[in-house]
Amino acid sequence: MTRFLTTSAALLLAIAAATGAEAQARRPAAAPAGAPGGAGATLVATFNDWSAYTAQTGRSKICYALSQPKSRSPANLKDTPAYLFVSFRPAENVKNEVATVLGFDTKETGPAEAAIGSTSYALVTKGKNGWIKNPAEEAQAIATMSKGQQVTVSATSARGNKTGDRYSLAGFAQALDRARKECP
Repeated sequence: MTRFLTTSAALLLAIAAATGAEAQARRPAAAPAGAPGGAGATLVATFNDWSAYTAQTGRSKICYALSQPKSRSPANLKDTPAYLFVSFRPAENVKNEVATVLGFDTKETGPAEAAIGSTSYALVTKGKNGWIKNPAEEAQAIATMSKGQQVTVSATSARGNKTGDRYSLAGFAQALDRARKECP
């Protein structure tokens, strides 16, 4: 199924937002759009290559563990920010939502995946964002990430170019635990 992205200039300063057709209850995923933490977000702690953040949107608190890629392919993507994150939004009953901000427009219904070691998870992309295609696999993906060394996010750009972002998982488990504690 496809997810739809809604973006406004104000949200781009604070968070990237995503809504899903799979479940009406799944609400916008939170992540910085231009820089770690985005406007209004607070860095809580850093663990190696991952950081934990909190942000307040109205009366709702959002917490997430976030990292930037160690390498990008093709090389000309190095100047375009990208992020991989896991978010928690207690007011919306959302936990362990895995998402990515790719930093470029993706091909509609194009192939995309997150590979951790020999395990891969299909992603669905819309605009500049991607999510685990099957939300029921998010807990398994997080467990695999907690044990892994790196994750590679592969997608196809709107221009048809194959892309790959390699993220270190050093500090992932600690940043995730801290984000989870901030949004119980």
